[in-house]
Order: sequence, then C-alpha cells, then structure tokens
Amino acid sequence: MKPDAEIDDLHSFLDVLPSQIRENLLQSNSLNSLIEVVLDLGRKPQVRFVDRDEEMDLDIISFSDLDLLTEKIGRFGNDNRAGVEKTLHRFSAIRARDTTLIGVTCRVGRSVLGTTKAITDLVNEDKSMLLLGRPGVGKTTILRELARVLSVDLAKRVIIVDTSNEIGGDGFIPHPGIGKARRMQVARPELQHDIMIEAVENHMPEVIIIDEMGTELEAKAARTIAERGVQLIATAHGNDLESLLMNPTLSDLVGGVQTVILGDEEARKRGTQKTVTERKLPPTFEIVLEIRNREKMAIHEEVGSVVDNILKSIKPNPEIRWLDSSGEVLKQKEFLLPDIEDQFELPEIQEFDNQFRNHSYEKYAKKTNGYLENGRDTDYTTILPFGISKSTIRQLADFYKTNMKIVENVKDAQIVVTTKSQYRRSPKVITNAELDGTPVHILRKNTVSQISEFIKNVDSYKKVKSSIQEALEDAENAILQIQNGSSSVQLDPQDAYTRKLQHQVLDSNSLVSISYGKEPERYIKVFKKTEKGW
Repeated sequence: MKPDAEIDDLHSFLDVLPSQIRENLLQSNSLNSLIEVVLDLGRKPQVRFVDRDEEMDLDIISFSDLDLLTEKIGRFGNDNRAGVEKTLHRFSAIRARDTTLIGVTCRVGRSVLGTTKAITDLVNEDKSMLLLGRPGVGKTTILRELARVLSVDLAKRVIIVDTSNEIGGDGFIPHPGIGKARRMQVARPELQHDIMIEAVENHMPEVIIIDEMGTELEAKAARTIAERGVQLIATAHGNDLESLLMNPTLSDLVGGVQTVILGDEEARKRGTQKTVTERKLPPTFEIVLEIRNREKMAIHEEVGSVVDNILKSIKPNPEIRWLDSSGEVLKQKEFLLPDIEDQFELPEIQEFDNQFRNHSYEKYAKKTNGYLENGRDTDYTTILPFGISKSTIRQLADFYKTNMKIVENVKDAQIVVTTKSQYRRSPKVITNAELDGTPVHILRKNTVSQISEFIKNVDSYKKVKSSIQEALEDAENAILQIQNGSSSVQLDPQDAYTRKLQHQVLDSNSLVSISYGKEPERYIKVFKKTEKGW
C-alpha cells in the first residue's frame, strides 16, 4: 500500500554504522527502499532492499566494526535486541556459544502514515484484529499506524505492550509515530503475558496493542483480555489463517481445534462420521488480516464461520484490498466469479475424475422411477454439497441459470457433490448416499472452475437413467452373443460409473469383462470364462 507520508529517521540509522558502510549507502540510489544491513564477522556486509539483496564490495567485518556499532546503540536485552533512542530502528544480535557478539542484523524502522487507509472501516468497528504475515512484510509498521489512528483520530485510550521496544522505539520516551498511545515496556520477553493482564487491570484501556504473540500463555492472556471487553490488536508470525489454525500453540487465537465424538443420533442428523473436528471456542480475534505483501492484504471477517468452513475442508475466500496509484481503496474476493461468461473460460474435461459412483443399477433404477420417488420435483435438481462451498454453488447456479436446489439431507438429494479428498475419507454422508443409491459426483478440487463445470452440466445428469438403460441393454446383447458362440464382444464407450454397472451385469453372468482405452473413449470388452479363469 502506498503511504501518504513516511518517517524513517534514516540519518540516525546510518550514523551508527561503520564509516565505510555508511559512505557506500549514501551513494546508493535506493536508500529509501533500504530494509536492513547484515553484519557478520569475517564476511562482507550485505544490504537488503525491498526488491533485491546485495553484497557490498568492502572489507570483511571485524570485531572492531561490531564494537563500534554496539557503542552507538542501546544495550541488548534478553531477547538480543537493541535500538537507538527516539527512533524505530532495530538491531538484533547473533552470538557465539560463549555469548561473544559475532553478527548484527540492522533493520530500518519506519513510521508510515496512511498504511491503514485500506482498513479504515474495520478499525471503526471496535472488533479485535489479528495481523498475520511472514517476517519483514510490514506487520509492525501497520500496527504502529493503527496505534496512532486509534489514539489520535478516534480518541481512544490505547495501551501498547512493547516487549522489544519495536513499536514505540528505544528509550523512555516513545516515538511520535504511535500518536497518543501509552506504552508499557517489558523487562523480559517471557513476562509479556503478565504485562498484558496488568495493562487491563491497572490502566483501563479501550484498546491493547501487542506485537509478535508467540506463546500459549500469551494466547490465553489475549483471550482473557478479549473476554473483558477490551479491543485487542496484535500480530503473529504465520502466512495465513489456515497455517495458524494448524499451530497448536496459537490456534486458540482463532478458536482452537478439538476432536468430538458424536452420538449416533447426532451423527445421523448431521450425515457425518461419529468422530469430527470442530472449533473449540469462540475466536479471540473477530477479524484476521493476512498481509500478503507491502501492497495487498487479505481480510477474513466473521473468523468463527471461516474457521468452521476450513475444518469442513472448504477453502476460505477472503476479501483482497489494496490502494491504486491515486490512493483509492480497491476490493475484490480472492476467488472471483465471472461477470460475463466470456471472461471465464473453463477447461474441457479431459479425464473422468468427476464421476458418478454407485453400488448397483437396481438401487438407482428404483430411485429414478419416473424420475425419482418420494415426490421429488423434476423441475429442478436437488443437490447435497459435502465439503463444497454452498455460496459458490448458489452464485454459479444463478449465473448459469441452472434449475437446482441445495438440500441438507441425503434422502432429499438427487446428486451428492464432493471433492476427491473428502471422498477418500469415506465419510458417513457419502457412504449413506452410495448405499441409498444416490449418485456421488466427485470434483478434483474445491475450485470455482471445477464447480462451474459441474453446474453447467448438472441438468444432463437427470438424463442418466436412459443412457444407463441403453448401456445395460448393450451388455445384455453382448451376453447373448457370447452364448451364441462369439469369442469376444466390444461394447460402446461409457463413463466410469456406467462401465461399473456393466461389469456387474456381465460378472453375474459368469463372463470376463475388461476395460480398454482412455477416457472419454474407454470401453469394455467381454470374453467367455474358461477353465483357466477366462
């Protein structure tokens, strides 16, 4: 996101570096995009910019270079971090086994105004917010700007728990980039959770801001704070919501995960297996922001519902936001549905991974007597999605003008649609569908393109009965030909489900049937069974 203004105190950063490095950087045309300088004993210095890394053509780093640097910055704490007073720059130490300093990572700290413009509406909602993203993507910079906006523009009482002095900078007086927010420093990193609780109990904040939550105690403290009605804004290392959910230490931030054993009646009601994975608690954070890069972020609102869907193997579809060159906020869903069909070309189906699966033609024929029994409406197709986004199916059905209705029970469904990964797990709803004779349509993945192909062809599935009858008549004719002396008979090409029914009919008549060819031209060849097995 393009900032409105940027304060980086770059001269303070350059002043503490060894002279040869400082002079080299001053001659660079990319100084404004400098992220960090790496000084390792016995190696040439390295610089990292937004778009590239470079090795300086200078003398290797010596102990004297490191000593000169440490004399100009603050004292390293227990977390091996230090800073320069009244600035946001961070210096992180690497030590040998005997604690000798052998390397320093020097990161430029910036206060960037305007980085929260894309999420102004979310900031005004008074909801707790968690920022995720890889290291160096700009989480702390956004956190710092949020502190300023909340304390100045919205006039809220904001407390920052600043464990490493990274949000408010080094020294006793915090950097002006945090606005009117108050800062509580932490003597040792392992005490961060205690200071979080102390902030609520002693200083009556409306908002608490925390950087780099990483322990189970901090996650529990965050839940305690949220339950007391205080708005919580924090960062955590993790690329996305799904990876955070799989992190046993931090998953509690978004509700946690537990395995539940359902009773027989409840499992039957849900149409699932008795053992299911569910969200344990309400999420501590109601909004999750995934900082994808310095330009874009993905936003998950209603985190509880999103987590529930993830546990059902439904891929989340966050809203992507960014600022254009004019500073206007642009928004779109990560997985777009087409505005017009020409903008969304779908690949032809090359393989029949999407198939009907069933157990026997007799069960299917009974269900499809004129088209379906139990008074099912023939004007639309009833579909039971399992592990598939229902909202996406509805939107695509509207787009393609398909007559269909989503149902919740296998007995009401003409078709069950699921993914390959779900089908392989053999959940109870799929097993019940197959035992009941309901066709199960399998998608390779839960993607818009796969669902679109299914929706576009869903009406044709209602005609499957006649095609199956013709295929079985073809198999019966082959039986007669073999009985009349033919050594082998080749049937017409069919899809995998229909071939399976043909195999069953042929096998019941003690004939050998083998499939040949590739989809969609795969066919069955029938042979007479001999004493050797053929």
